[in-house]
Amino acid sequence: MSRFVVAGVIQIETIIKVEKIPIEYTPITNKCDSIYTAAGGDAYNEALALSWLGDQVKLLSMVARNQDMSILNPAGREVTIDTEYILRIMDHTPAEVLFYDEERKEQIFEDLKDLREDAYDMAMVPPMIAASDLVILSNANFCRAFLEPARHYGKKVAVNIHSYEVDKEAFNRDFLEAASILYFSDDTIEGDPFDFVRTIADKYGTDIIILGQGAHGLILYDKERDLNVHYDSVQTNEVVNTAGAGNALFACFLHCYQESGDSVTSIKNAMLFASYKIGYMGTSNGFMTVEQLEQWRSFIWGDKIPDGLQ
Repeated sequence: MSRFVVAGVIQIETIIKVEKIPIEYTPITNKCDSIYTAAGGDAYNEALALSWLGDQVKLLSMVARNQDMSILNPAGREVTIDTEYILRIMDHTPAEVLFYDEERKEQIFEDLKDLREDAYDMAMVPPMIAASDLVILSNANFCRAFLEPARHYGKKVAVNIHSYEVDKEAFNRDFLEAASILYFSDDTIEGDPFDFVRTIADKYGTDIIILGQGAHGLILYDKERDLNVHYDSVQTNEVVNTAGAGNALFACFLHCYQESGDSVTSIKNAMLFASYKIGYMGTSNGFMTVEQLEQWRSFIWGDKIPDGLQ
């Protein structure tokens, strides 16, 4: 069991299945089981995934002053999130609406509300970071304040950058310079993806970079092992919705890498974990336990089907 501090965005997500993206205009569409609303956000999803894997997680984020916290721990779920360090100080909780179709295309509308202006109360943070094994951050503006205590206590930092845009690199520079481990999605990457990864690694001295490539798999860069390689995606479930797959993959990789220090084994496990997750609706559903992960690893890369998976 590892100890993680996770800081980033919690939001209320509404996921809507549509026939095709871009969406054709129609006054009203009536379709059963096509709209799903729940808690989500990178930090929430990562913290929940790590909790399913048995880790000790401190989740630090901000929501609205009047937010009903029960949405973060819905009835019937086996794993619960500690909400003690989720501050209710915002005017409104961030929100996202995601449209997706059968071709796995997505169109996202995001509203961070006043998240860019609000600051987290850092008084309680240094002791938590001092006691942690790894600090996991999103690139939200308030997370910038976590970099200094992490540096002070000599803790490695992993950052989920999401989509990379050249004109926003200055905004992300603090995170890029501080991170030992980075995750990007390739949605906005132009040019050769291997060159992009190598450029970031050379510029910032990053130890590990993961570039998610959706259905095509991912690229793993490991400075120590001199790796910059592509892995095809794997399938453990029929695809229902891919939202949150990157958060799940990143969390599982960090869990495994913290335990083993082996980036290749960790990324293979993470791909299984994310593949299973996308068989469920909602970004915060469908996480494997450690036991399930071991079973699926034996199934996909082993020489026999383990008990219970025939």
